[in-house]
Amino acid sequence: MERTIGFKERRYIEELRILTKSTALDCIIDEKFDRIIYVIRSGDMGYAIGKKGENIRRLEKVLGRKVEMVEFAEEIEPFLENIFKPAKIISVECDQETKCINTIVETRSDVGIAIGKGGCTIEKARMLVRRFHQFEVGEVITRGESS
Repeated sequence: MERTIGFKERRYIEELRILTKSTALDCIIDEKFDRIIYVIRSGDMGYAIGKKGENIRRLEKVLGRKVEMVEFAEEIEPFLENIFKPAKIISVECDQETKCINTIVETRSDVGIAIGKGGCTIEKARMLVRRFHQFEVGEVITRGESS
């Protein structure tokens, strides 16, 4: 599946490169939660965040929106771990027929972290996994609830 990046997204990616010296593979403007989500090249996350989050704060000030960053991973499980951080992901159940992924977390509190306030984190996971791996993110469940 080919990803298309519009003019605004390219501008935001270039702004990130200028301010942080890191490379973004993709940028999503999420109007629903009024944020910009960057997918950062693997290994560049430290540059992107900066010392004590300085680069993120500077970028938020310049762009006037909340900025979130996710480190890219080729495999789907580490990619989901990066999206759901700091929630502790134990495993990922993937149904190849329906292309649906259920995420299994350590504790009940990790479910809340993985879903996020108002569902913002799970929505971010749905957008990114659909865009990069062509799968749908299903439920986030604890270890005891998995089938």
